[in-house]
Amino acid sequence: MKKLMLVALLAIGVSTVSFAQGPMSPEEQVAALKTSLTLTDAQVAKVTDIYQARAKSIDSLRNATSGDDMQTMFKKITPLFAITNAKIKAILTPEQAVIFQKQVDAQNERIKQYQQGQN
Repeated sequence: MKKLMLVALLAIGVSTVSFAQGPMSPEEQVAALKTSLTLTDAQVAKVTDIYQARAKSIDSLRNATSGDDMQTMFKKITPLFAITNAKIKAILTPEQAVIFQKQVDAQNERIKQYQQGQN
């Protein structure tokens, strides 16, 4: 239990630092998850594909909606994150999925706080 808690805290710390530094590349995201979730090589390959596909989709949306404001852009991109998270959870073990969900919840909370600060 202590090990699980330590890993969860480490993951939250890594995601907090990376969030403060701006968007992470798919490779950086995979590296962070590999560390925090102790992914297998097979999981790393699948997660890499998932993050790269999401990055391409986000780039396409940004290019297609370059004149839109950030709120509109965020509303269009947000569903991609939910889809990505669901795909990642599907390849994780139950233990990894719990840690991953905590990371997602923490990131969502930070985003919510950021958005409230912008209003």
